[in-house]
Amino acid sequence: MTAAPGACVGLVVVSHSSRIAEGTAELAGQMAGPDVRIVPAGGLEDGSIGTDAARIAVSIGEADAGAGVVVLADLGSAVLATRTALELLGNPGNVRLSRGPIVEGAVIAAVQASTGSGLDEVLEAAEGAASLPKG
Repeated sequence: MTAAPGACVGLVVVSHSSRIAEGTAELAGQMAGPDVRIVPAGGLEDGSIGTDAARIAVSIGEADAGAGVVVLADLGSAVLATRTALELLGNPGNVRLSRGPIVEGAVIAAVQASTGSGLDEVLEAAEGAASLPKG
């Protein structure tokens, strides 16, 4: 897919907890502003803890404004569910799964996306958050 003029890279925040996904998306959105699509994909349909590949796949579609999507996931099975979602979508070339931390990575990636940076630059920003000093 060719990026629409002015389209920003979108983000999907995958967590076992809907609260974590929603709070992380809210924080990142406040830092990045309204032009970056940040979609939480947390918990299961009934509100319990878990991840859902179909829900993640839908969230990827919602986050994609035409410039691609970076997905941040919290724990191992969230990564597995995200990989399954990517398979369900036919392994799109415009989606990257970050190895960065979910909160710091989402905030930094969202700010990077808001500058109009490309998919690989936003991914690099998300993953680079793992080495930020915290004290």
